[in-house]
Amino acid sequence: MRQRLSSEPDRYRGRRRVPTPPRSRYAAVVTTAFVGAGLVALGASAMPDAKEVSPAALADLEQASAASQDASTRAADAERASRATDRGEAGTMVAEADVWQLPLEDYEFNTPYGMKWGKLHTGIDLVAPEGTPYVAVHSGKVTTAGWFGGYGYTVIVQHPDGSEAIYGHSAELNVKVGQEVKAGDQLGLVGNTGHSYGSHLHLEVHVNGQPLDPIPWLQDRGVDIKLQVESIYTEVAAS
Repeated sequence: MRQRLSSEPDRYRGRRRVPTPPRSRYAAVVTTAFVGAGLVALGASAMPDAKEVSPAALADLEQASAASQDASTRAADAERASRATDRGEAGTMVAEADVWQLPLEDYEFNTPYGMKWGKLHTGIDLVAPEGTPYVAVHSGKVTTAGWFGGYGYTVIVQHPDGSEAIYGHSAELNVKVGQEVKAGDQLGLVGNTGHSYGSHLHLEVHVNGQPLDPIPWLQDRGVDIKLQVESIYTEVAAS
């Protein structure tokens, strides 16, 4: 080897050696599969000299290794897709059972729960044009669908937990007694029947037969009547 003279310019000074990038896991797996397939295919106790392996045999081994890797990848993808589908179907069933939502798409919050004209107003009034469709706030069974005294035409839905929602002063009813409904199913049309001061939906919530203020009760279930927000429904649809 020739010794570099001190007067000879250092052509390598200031340069850094670029490290060889590490092999990826995929490359390591393919290499391992290739070597293993080669051992089996050649049926020898030791690898022969590279000169003794024909190019055709090497090509066959490479092709077999690639096919095996492709099959493994497809199987893994199919398994992941199956698990995702199962989770999606389960999520849909849970979502349908847990959804709570607003009874109307657009309305004016008018009268709260509390004392009114010297007596307890046992629900809330949501003002909307006559004929506006209203829907169930939650799933359940229709126990009343017809004229209900001062409530006028009314729908009562009993929820799975035993609570009830009462929808009063309807202009028209779209369900029958005994019918099972889900959150969002249309129950009727807003009206002005019974002891009513104008077109609106009167909504009550009863628990153990006693009326409760629907505002905080629905807020605990992700529905804000005043802000017209359905937080639980929004979270389920996004997931």
